[in-house]
Amino acid sequence: MTGTPTRPPRPLDNIRVLELGAFLAGPFCGQLLADFGAEVIKIEPPGKGDPMREWGRHRHNGCTLWWPILARNKKSVTLDLRSAAGQEIARELALQSDILLENFRPGTLEAWGLDYETLRAHNPGLIMVRVSGFGQSGPYRDKAGFGSIGEAMGGIRSITGFPDRPPTRIGISIGDSLAATFAAIGALTALHQRGRSGQGQIVDIGIYEGVLALMESMIPEYQLTGHLRERTGNILPNVAPSNIYPTRDGGWFAIGANADAIFKRLAAAMGQPDLAGNPRYATHKARGENQAELDDLIAAWTVDFNADELQGLMDEHGVPAGRIYTAKEMLSDKHFAARQAIIGVADPLLGEVKMQNAFPFLSETPGGVDWTGPELGQHNAEIFTGLLGMSVERIDELREKKVI
Repeated sequence: MTGTPTRPPRPLDNIRVLELGAFLAGPFCGQLLADFGAEVIKIEPPGKGDPMREWGRHRHNGCTLWWPILARNKKSVTLDLRSAAGQEIARELALQSDILLENFRPGTLEAWGLDYETLRAHNPGLIMVRVSGFGQSGPYRDKAGFGSIGEAMGGIRSITGFPDRPPTRIGISIGDSLAATFAAIGALTALHQRGRSGQGQIVDIGIYEGVLALMESMIPEYQLTGHLRERTGNILPNVAPSNIYPTRDGGWFAIGANADAIFKRLAAAMGQPDLAGNPRYATHKARGENQAELDDLIAAWTVDFNADELQGLMDEHGVPAGRIYTAKEMLSDKHFAARQAIIGVADPLLGEVKMQNAFPFLSETPGGVDWTGPELGQHNAEIFTGLLGMSVERIDELREKKVI
């Protein structure tokens, strides 16, 4: 591993990733790898770039606020992958890379002559990470797939929301991000195996599979008992108390006190210690059976306190609890600050941009953020000249033909 004059070494410093594809499922995997030092060369269409450069509801100084995070630590190179010349350059880059990361519809790379067998013939250690809606095989292989569809088919939409309302989405692109996270795990696992065998392999993840992996015991519950999980709003059925409760200042406060010992501490904090001995609440089973009335009882108590007062009481009595954070609370929280969970990164157009740090924290070789998402084609000269050894004349010719 090698660092730079401005930062210490990171665990993936000697790994080169060629990132193809766009939007979120593939690029978020690239972000995770770049956070820990991988040199991620992101290929973008000339003149347009990744559509994520334009996504996001809010902009500042004409810039999207999503791109600086998603493309942080990456190097942007423009290349028309639909042209023969662009495909040839992509092959050259793949032969000098450890990982090729893509999230096109299955068959796209094959049509461009960038199939795995062709590439591995010249680079046996190459790992190809493939993220798609439904994976590289099966009857749905060729169907178009977005994160929202993966969330629907993977199970999370069916259990998100309230029972008397239609299924709803989580407020982030969770399907894409989950698939990307599993793709990163696969990439690192394949790298470890390559260290033993010297051979690369394909990492194949469908977006719906990234969601499905988190569905706990949903499948055997139906298979063995016939039970279909349903939407339950803010509660876990028969697990109480574990809910959000109103506060005097008009907010909501989360309390999780479903274990017997913790419930006793909550009852003491409420000034109602006898609740812990009441047969209707004394055991986990009893509290589950009387969940609604127990939640009503707690809500009638919390509404007399503001969030800060409740937090003080819960901390004093050792009860897991906390307010519902927005970005405002995150940026002012002393624990976030002490852990450096949110950092500021300089951006040439936006100034300092606050964003989440690289997680998880490693004690000896932590990840980090060196720069925000680059300008389109910012690293063309570095990669084409420095890595591929192209002449200035060749680069000018490619630019004239709109290949780069």
